[in-house]
Amino acid sequence: MLGRLGDLVNYTSYLNRDSMRSLVALKRYVATRMVTMFGVLMVTLLLTIALVGSNMDTILKQGVTFQVRSEITDNPAIAESFSSVEEFEEYVQGQIEQRIITFGLDEPWHSPQRLGLSMFKILTLDFGHATFLTSDLGSSDVKDIILEKLPRTILLFTTATIIISIIGIFLGALSGSRVGSVVDRITSSFAIISSSFPVWWIGMLMIFLFAFVYQIFPARATPAIPPSDPAYIGALLYHMALPLITIVMIGFGAWAYLVRNFMVGIMQEDFILAKKTIGIRQRKIIYKHALKNAAPPIITILALSLSGSLGGAIITEAVFDWPGMGRLYFEAITVMDLPVIIGATYVLTVFFLASIFIADLLYGYFDPRVRTGN
Repeated sequence: MLGRLGDLVNYTSYLNRDSMRSLVALKRYVATRMVTMFGVLMVTLLLTIALVGSNMDTILKQGVTFQVRSEITDNPAIAESFSSVEEFEEYVQGQIEQRIITFGLDEPWHSPQRLGLSMFKILTLDFGHATFLTSDLGSSDVKDIILEKLPRTILLFTTATIIISIIGIFLGALSGSRVGSVVDRITSSFAIISSSFPVWWIGMLMIFLFAFVYQIFPARATPAIPPSDPAYIGALLYHMALPLITIVMIGFGAWAYLVRNFMVGIMQEDFILAKKTIGIRQRKIIYKHALKNAAPPIITILALSLSGSLGGAIITEAVFDWPGMGRLYFEAITVMDLPVIIGATYVLTVFFLASIFIADLLYGYFDPRVRTGN
């Protein structure tokens, strides 16, 4: 009896040590991934600033000029204290030059102080003011412009990506478990056909069919009413129905085909055959056991798809006239609005790294060998 009790105590102690080792390995894994992601973000910032180069001077000095003039505009007493326009302009220019020296903008852009200032401003979401573009409410602050466009892109493309992944995962799992069946052949054929047509071409056909022939949906995805109108949200959802249907229709076939190929290999594993032998239901084997083992690569693709969807799609948004990040990129590149390009690139990079970090954590959860390094 004492021997059995001693064995139980030793076994419990072993489990506790094993749990502690797993917890320490998980913490080390998370810390390593966070440091890596932050390093990638810093390198991305340095490359962005290096590519822009001397144009950063123009961006930051324009921001200083805008800030000084805004402060003076908010205080009319300053302008009234001058007897002539020349004196007032000289005062304003002096304030701008003084602020430029204070911020160290009189030094070359590649100096350590300038690089540090530029990176600090970008890290704190201070992208300055757009040169040409403005938000729908008239603000030229790049942060306001991005915060206005980003939710619309998330609403359309992230919603479409989630719907595509759900349909694709379940349809692909079903096809992978019935190789050669009618469902498998239809899924594979649809994936090939849907992937062969560009989204913009299908989008134009959908607009022609459902906006002009049957007049079910509007041709433009941008509501005609202003964002301040209480009915704007409902109008936005109605206007996004056609692009959402188009994106889902084009995308879920490829998703299903990918999951189907993952599942084909899993369904031939010995542990799956053993579960079939002991009489476990086919549906439970597919969606609980096989799909769980295929989860790591599926999660990786899903994370990349979600992060990529935040950038929108320039051509798709242009076809449907959707006011999101893709169209913002197109407009900023067209007029070379550097503050908007830099701000949008930084925000999307942060979202991309965050999604990859979450995917790594989920990957480590489903496959403990990843976090333990075995």
